[in-house]
Amino acid sequence: MLEKKQIIDWIDNFTAVIAEKKDYLTELDAAIGDADHGINMNRGFQKVSEKLPTVIDRDIGTILKTVSMTLISTVGGASGPLYGTFFLKASAVAAQKEELTPEELVQLLQAGLEGVMYRGKAQLEDKTMIDALSPAVDAFKQSLANNNSELEGLQKAVDAAEEGMKKTIPLIARKGRASYLGERSMGHQDPGATSSYLMLKTLLESVR
Repeated sequence: MLEKKQIIDWIDNFTAVIAEKKDYLTELDAAIGDADHGINMNRGFQKVSEKLPTVIDRDIGTILKTVSMTLISTVGGASGPLYGTFFLKASAVAAQKEELTPEELVQLLQAGLEGVMYRGKAQLEDKTMIDALSPAVDAFKQSLANNNSELEGLQKAVDAAEEGMKKTIPLIARKGRASYLGERSMGHQDPGATSSYLMLKTLLESVR
């Protein structure tokens, strides 16, 4: 069972990791994008950390929706709308809830993934955040189907996300700014897949 406090810890931890990895994410983005992914994500999540204390006594859905709205209104580039959509769709699954079962957590991540796919019109192997998120959700689902614990499922999800993130390196980008580079986008790790991996990793750490 995932409690509200762990959700708040997750957002706090992800905010801290984004701040810490801001330059690294921006460096990844400099190779194939606008060189602003880390900067934009950090700006958005710093705003989230200002807003979060105003909703900590509300349900999980409201907390996640606040994260979404804050990101959409403060983050430039593609990452604001995409991460904003992820948290918006996730918030619908968690509406009125004070805690989440492992199955509900999978549904939440699945809803977020579907929202990002719809919003960004991206599929697997387009060299985007989908390449980390999609295998992670599949691995989590499979793990729960095998009667593993939530923690084991999340660990498998994080491992799959890391593998998916690394698999973006040889890919040619087919979406976003990186797609303009064609074959020159090969050999670079996707920044969105990297931040998505970090998002899931901090979720695992907060549950643990």
